[in-house]
Amino acid sequence: MSRSDTPTLQRIGFVLMPNFALMSFASATEPLRAANLIAALTLYEPIALSANGQPVHCSSGLSVECHDLMAHGSACHTVFVCAGGDRADWDDRGGLYAALRKLARQGVRIGAISSGAYVLAAAGLLENRDFTIHWEHAGVFKEAFPHLNPRQARYFIDGDRVTCGGGIAPLDMMHAMISQRMGSHFARRVSDWYLHTAIAEPGAPQRGSTAQRFGTHHPALLTVLEKMEATIEQPMDRATLAQLAGVSVRHLDRLFTEHLGKSFLETYRLIRLRHAQNLLEQSALSISEIAFATGFSSASHLSRACKDVLGKSPGAFRLKFPAD
Repeated sequence: MSRSDTPTLQRIGFVLMPNFALMSFASATEPLRAANLIAALTLYEPIALSANGQPVHCSSGLSVECHDLMAHGSACHTVFVCAGGDRADWDDRGGLYAALRKLARQGVRIGAISSGAYVLAAAGLLENRDFTIHWEHAGVFKEAFPHLNPRQARYFIDGDRVTCGGGIAPLDMMHAMISQRMGSHFARRVSDWYLHTAIAEPGAPQRGSTAQRFGTHHPALLTVLEKMEATIEQPMDRATLAQLAGVSVRHLDRLFTEHLGKSFLETYRLIRLRHAQNLLEQSALSISEIAFATGFSSASHLSRACKDVLGKSPGAFRLKFPAD
């Protein structure tokens, strides 16, 4: 390779929010390191950033030294926001939202990993964009930004916005980014470095299938379970779901008992309560708002169901958000 053919250095910044997931961060940065080793060139320079330049602790307690976003962000080709699972850690810090908007105006590609898409949305950087977010945070996201619709995908590249579901999905995303720049053969060598032999497509699911999660392969039951998960706010009645699945109400009841060991109503209620628990732990919505968002008639109705099924009051699930 002649000097004129040598690829230019790309700095890839990672804005680390408090309690970010170390696995997501490593899955995004390690392929860049491997690309440099395989090419015997410094193709990429990953750089850890924070709004104030101070170190940031990940969810496991390890501290990562960071550079100041305002001072170093404009020198980056791409800046990702890497956030963890606590909604209280996603708030604007030290002018972060304004800094991200400024970088976007300057032509820096802006991305997000795991719940980082929430930060981008709060900064106004996902309007009229296709994007994704970690499945666990999709409910909280939709309550905060009802006009935005995250895709159910491992990662999504929409021009100068790049978003990823987190976990090990950044390995797939980085494979795509490296492939775009260096070619598929080179990207394949990088993935092989990490024994990453099953590279997922962007639209591959983030979660196991409904069959895997519920432990059943009965087609009628799967149809109903999928509809239950899609209708948490306005639960559908048993007769309508039975008709949708093409079975009688009595037969549907037998399917739930035989395959899941729970009744139709018990299963539906548990699905809604798990979603309510997620909102209680991750959002600042009031308990009344969460009750209505999960199909309960009132805060007291949700409270009784939580105590009966989950053994705790709604307030007990709140982390950094006080009970109302």
